[in-house]
Amino acid sequence: MSLGFEPVEFMESVSVKIIGNSMWPHYKDGQVVDFNRYNGEPIQVGDIIVFNHPFRNEMLLVKRVSTISENSFFVEGDNPDPTSSTDSHNFGSIDISSIIAFRHNHITE
Repeated sequence: MSLGFEPVEFMESVSVKIIGNSMWPHYKDGQVVDFNRYNGEPIQVGDIIVFNHPFRNEMLLVKRVSTISENSFFVEGDNPDPTSSTDSHNFGSIDISSIIAFRHNHITE
């Protein structure tokens, strides 16, 4: 099973191709989604972020922020099946420095 995304192009926005079902039903496997490149903007609970996997730096993930604690974020996939997502339940909170791109609270798309 593949998790994360493939970069499609990089500019001020970042287009990513979703791989896997961890963000289903909001994002589907194979869907291309535009994110804003992260430049220190405030991140809120409910936002979706693109970030480096904390233990596998070559892997990028797309997850929703569920809890914020200072400069760290607990992130989860949207899929209600807990086995469908590698997220903070597996690797803990992520540091703000690993964020590459984001979208503000886009739950319905």
